Formats: sequence, C-alpha cells, structure tokens
Amino acid sequence: MSGLTLCEEHLMFGGRQQRWQHTSATLGCEMKFSLFLPPAATAQPVPLLWCLAGLTCTDENFSVKSGAQRLAAGQGIALIMPDTSPRGSEVPDDEQYDLGQGAGFYLNATQAPGTGIIVCTIT
Repeated sequence: MSGLTLCEEHLMFGGRQQRWQHTSATLGCEMKFSLFLPPAATAQPVPLLWCLAGLTCTDENFSVKSGAQRLAAGQGIALIMPDTSPRGSEVPDDEQYDLGQGAGFYLNATQAPGTGIIVCTIT
C-alpha cells in the first residue's frame, strides 16, 4: 500500500469522521475506506471495530446510514469501514449488478477474472 490521502473529514459526536484513499498493491487499483475516530482517540489507543458493507455497497454506506458513530463515540470505539469492492477502469466489470466492480465478496479468488483483484482477508 502506498501513501494515504485524506479525502474528507467531518466533526461528529466529538470525534472525527474521515474518508481516505490509497493505492492497493494487492488489488492493483485505488481503494477507499472510511474511519471514525472517537474523542478518546486523541489521548489514548482505542479498540477498532471493522464494519464490512454488503454486496454492491461502498465504504460510505455504513458511515452515512447507520448512525453508529454516536454509540462508538460514547464507548470510545473507532470504526473502520473499508470499500470491499475494487473499482475503476482497470477492474474487470460485468453487466450483472452483483458481479464486477460493484460486487463485494470476502474470498481469495483462484480463477480469472478475480485472481489478483478480489482479495479480502478477514482475521
């Protein structure tokens, strides 16, 4: 992963809602993720909760629609919301909405066209 670029930042419930972009060497394309840092994160390390979007969603779906930042701020929990789908002209696409650039699958693809593109390791 190359350097991170802060795309936007907003104050929310005493914390900060951010959106970041980076070049993913693994996926071979630009990727984005959203991050909520609660007020407590300015003074100490805080737990981090991964929020994975559903099929065809971006990193913004959870951050915009859930309202979870209010609860996370109160509990001192950071939220990270990765875009689970590679996007862009270099990514193979498909006419079906649930395949191609809008699809998010949590797997390591072993056959084309997903090999080297759709890779997501959950630990």
